[in-house]
Amino acid sequence: MPIARLPARAVVELSGEDRVGFLQGLVSNDVALAEPGRAVFAALLTPQGKWLADFFILAEGERLLLETEAAGAAAVAQRLSRFRLRSKVALRVADEFAVHVVWGGAAPPEGAIAAPDPRLAEAGFRVLATAPIAADATAEDWDRHRLALGLPEAADLEPEGTILLEAGFDELSGISWTKGCYMGQELTARTRYRGLLKRRILPVRVEGALPAPGTPVTDAAGAAQGELRSGRDGRAMALLRLAALDGRPLTAGEARIAPDVPDWVKLPEPKPAPAGE
Repeated sequence: MPIARLPARAVVELSGEDRVGFLQGLVSNDVALAEPGRAVFAALLTPQGKWLADFFILAEGERLLLETEAAGAAAVAQRLSRFRLRSKVALRVADEFAVHVVWGGAAPPEGAIAAPDPRLAEAGFRVLATAPIAADATAEDWDRHRLALGLPEAADLEPEGTILLEAGFDELSGISWTKGCYMGQELTARTRYRGLLKRRILPVRVEGALPAPGTPVTDAAGAAQGELRSGRDGRAMALLRLAALDGRPLTAGEARIAPDVPDWVKLPEPKPAPAGE
């Protein structure tokens, strides 16, 4: 049973009688669906629809627990607090929780707050615990697994730059198209319904030494086709132009790059060539 503690993850607690309605108008998914044993994956956006943070929302008693990147947890709590106005809610970084992940078909340990990862079944369970849990894997092991699944995480996204459809939030159950308005909804909906997507964050195989994040991805003619994001052991995530997924050779620095698009990704259908071409 691979179980790993993720020290780079933390928890923001949202309590108070207005907690669900308050968060509902701010994030990309339907907060009302969070319940014991069921997590909701959602993002916080700028008013212009650009990614700021994402988290798993777990319900426990009279509170919501937002599992997010530790480096940005305080900023998430602070930014959400700006919208409280008269809402009866309280926010804090809940330092008593340690975040774990369990995968490989095993069940989560008893006594912890746990829910299946709502993105993919193969991603296992998200687990929050205040008591120590014995781990038999490392955060690096988990990182290899999520790269093999092609799951983007915060290291692959650009604050105030990435739009949700570029990062697969639609396929990964991170967006509700029916719940109503939330901050940044207009751009998210317009991108979907007008088919405006021109690039995606996708997994790639790397042949050669792994280049640093941010290394440009170019084609044989030297034209920019994207850039590398996080990676490990011959796999990485990269922001790529959809036009570059036509089989053309790609490189990042001295390494060769081959897109490895997983089955869960839904790419737009190629447009037919105009008549006479």
